[in-house]
Amino acid sequence: MTPRLWIDPLTVSDIDEFVAYRQDPDVARFQSWEPSYDVDDAHRLIAAQAHGFPPEMGFWLQLGVRTRPDKTLLGDVAIHTLEQANTYELGVTLAAESQSRGIATEALQALLTVLFIEFDAHRVVAFCDTRNQRVASLLRRLGMRQESRQLEAEYLKGEWTTVDGYALLAGEHRSSRRGNGDLPVGP
Repeated sequence: MTPRLWIDPLTVSDIDEFVAYRQDPDVARFQSWEPSYDVDDAHRLIAAQAHGFPPEMGFWLQLGVRTRPDKTLLGDVAIHTLEQANTYELGVTLAAESQSRGIATEALQALLTVLFIEFDAHRVVAFCDTRNQRVASLLRRLGMRQESRQLEAEYLKGEWTTVDGYALLAGEHRSSRRGNGDLPVGP
């Protein structure tokens, strides 16, 4: 939870809003799903969700990002527990009307803080299509550094795409928090 956001697992009651933004071609552009994503797809995703936080190794957990206090769904963040000890992967998707408002930064910063402070994460990673400069900027704002560029590494939506990998270590997170005076997460 942050001063303006509530972050918790997606549920069946989120399906209509969830499907609506996943069907937006601009939102789906750099994601693994197609704009034809439907209610049945959402039911399968929610039924297959990992239980508990963080999820067990190899599993993803989708967390709804909601307004406070009314809990309107704005998008979601995802966490994946990797095989390496204390290592996690993050993802983010926001509805078009929720973008460019600092919501993704606030939600992911809160998630990073929980992982590093409460769950003793050693390393957190994220990946994005090189054409998705908005997400690349977001990851850099979070203090993540680009570690890799994988040329034509993913075949997605009928084309080979190049993927950049970003990472943040626990020590880097601690240093950035000290530099910010341990202020609470905000817009």
